[in-house]
Amino acid sequence: MNEHTPKLVSNIDPYVYQTLASIVGSEVVIQTTKGTVSGMLKGAFPDHAIVDSHGGSFFIRIEQIVWILPKG
Repeated sequence: MNEHTPKLVSNIDPYVYQTLASIVGSEVVIQTTKGTVSGMLKGAFPDHAIVDSHGGSFFIRIEQIVWILPKG
C-alpha cells in the first residue's frame, strides 16, 4: 500500500446502531438532517438503516440521523 491508496474513513455511532438493531421489525419515525421518514425498520447496519415506507425502501446513513422514535 502506498501513500496514494485511498482509505475508507467512516464515523460509526455504536449507540445509534445498537438502538436500531434492537428494534428491527418495528414501526419507526426517524428524523434526519433532511427530513422525517416513517415506516417499518427492515435492517440496521453500522453505517446505515433501511426503512420501508409506502412501498419504497429508504437507506438512511447513521450519521444523518437526529432522533429515532419507535411507534407502538
